[in-house]
Amino acid sequence: MKKWGILIFVLVLICIAVVNKEDFFQKDVDIIENDQNEIDKKTAESQKIEVTEEQLFKGDLILVNNHYPVKREGVKSDIVNVFRHKDLTKGYGLADNNIKLSEEVAHEFSKMINAAKQDGVDHFIINSGFRGFDEQSSLFLEMGEDYALPAGYSEHNLGLSLDVGSTEDDMYEAPEGEWIEKNAWKYGFILRYPKDKTEVTGIQYEPWHIRYVGLPHSAIMEEKNFALEEYLNYLKKEKSISAEYEDRMYTITYYPVTEIRTIDVPKNGDYKISGNNMDGVIVTKLDNL
Repeated sequence: MKKWGILIFVLVLICIAVVNKEDFFQKDVDIIENDQNEIDKKTAESQKIEVTEEQLFKGDLILVNNHYPVKREGVKSDIVNVFRHKDLTKGYGLADNNIKLSEEVAHEFSKMINAAKQDGVDHFIINSGFRGFDEQSSLFLEMGEDYALPAGYSEHNLGLSLDVGSTEDDMYEAPEGEWIEKNAWKYGFILRYPKDKTEVTGIQYEPWHIRYVGLPHSAIMEEKNFALEEYLNYLKKEKSISAEYEDRMYTITYYPVTEIRTIDVPKNGDYKISGNNMDGVIVTKLDNL
């Protein structure tokens, strides 16, 4: 009886260790909605730069849907044929030799696939990546509006989105689809058309279509269960938020470009600017903890 008690005690300790390990690797993002005093403080530590109208239409956070098409300036400038970059295609297959993506996004996708492989999920294939406007137009004429979008109205015209499949099963059932849905956000990707957001996105559930938005945005969207449309509206409403994720602190600020032509950026440190393809730009600053 004594031995059974010791065995049960050891098993409990193991379970606690596993739970703690999962909590360590899946730490939630801490979000702070900044008040005006905090916004003023951060503004005092910044410098002003001018923003052109072109910036409104490019960046990792631009919204593309039936109301907001891709502008020419929104297409990523680092589009590559991934088949010709063997370092970018380790661990997954390509449906054909003409798959194109933003080189930055391809690097991040490779990191995610390596992580999936460590979890025993390793039958990924990219079925579609970047499409030029002419290619999208031809696809729309061939497939019709039930299966394709007009040129400019598809995220595939950006270089930020890709359709991921499994060589073993349909993505609705495949381990690859389940892994993507649970883990893609940790690597800057979102499931663009989730099952519970069809009324928001206007698109039926697509477990294969992922979109790169970058961290911490994907983590915040996961935490708050936001589709991209909801997240951009949230930023517009709050104006400024701070988010701590993986021991890094970010400050995210929305600026309505229709009203102002200058924005505040850090005097020192890393930051990125993205338009929302609607009415403003978002500055994401990385602060040292």
